Amino acid sequence: MTLTWLQAVVMGIVQGLTEFLPISSSAHLRVIPAFLGWPDAGAAFTAVIQLGTVLAVLIYFRKELVAAIGAWARSLRDKKLRETPDARLGWAVFWGTVPVIVVALVFQHAIEQNLRDLRIIAFSMIFLGLLMWYADSIDRKKRKLESVKVKDGWVVGAWQCLALVPGMSRSGSTISGAFFRDFNRPAAARFSFLLSVPSVTGAGIYELIKARRDFEGSLMAPTIVATVLAFIVGYASIAFFIKYLQKHGIGPFVWYRLLIGFIILIAVQGGYLSPMAGVPDQVPSISGSTAP
Repeated sequence: MTLTWLQAVVMGIVQGLTEFLPISSSAHLRVIPAFLGWPDAGAAFTAVIQLGTVLAVLIYFRKELVAAIGAWARSLRDKKLRETPDARLGWAVFWGTVPVIVVALVFQHAIEQNLRDLRIIAFSMIFLGLLMWYADSIDRKKRKLESVKVKDGWVVGAWQCLALVPGMSRSGSTISGAFFRDFNRPAAARFSFLLSVPSVTGAGIYELIKARRDFEGSLMAPTIVATVLAFIVGYASIAFFIKYLQKHGIGPFVWYRLLIGFIILIAVQGGYLSPMAGVPDQVPSISGSTAP
């Protein structure tokens, strides 16, 4: 795989803008190159530049993370401390990461290859958009993050598994899951972002090690640029989204998802775009044929 400086800049900015908004960064990193006629950068590149947005989460939520990790560590020695709010948050994030790790390992091949079909992405954008709308319409959402329990981690962590399908969105799926657990909007967003840290960090490091030979060559510098830009833009995106949810719902993001989903379907069904546009020939599509 080759990557130009322009592609690296565009992909880094797109990753930063879309990772924390519930519109799916993986979908945009797959769809935008397809429409521009660029080769698909692949799941490995996507996972690696996500490390930039993970760093943005670590810095933005450093106080919450330090408190949660510290309380979690202390509760390992003294079980009585597990009922403190910080410890419960730490354990919720810990157990909430387990489902996505298991599912990712079992379905790794499909995630990295077959699921990059643009039709899957389009339907994912539409489906989760409607689900987000329904979840946001629930009136009960009153819980604050301080009320989090281990069970919340398991439930919202299971929702995070949807994010393994390009187009579903990690933040969209986990925020929806948190809504169904009656968390209010700011709490749902914060829980979503904190829950993303272990899984996204692990996936990025794993893909970097697995594809280290590719990233050691000419791809290294553009990937670093994309990752740095993802961090800068991602930090600003977190700040915007947290403040936005304090006063507004997620309606605009729902409409955006529906619009993009239908545009992709029209482009593919109309023959303007191949379902596997930009993907290497050896990667099969869901219909069993190879990309043109």
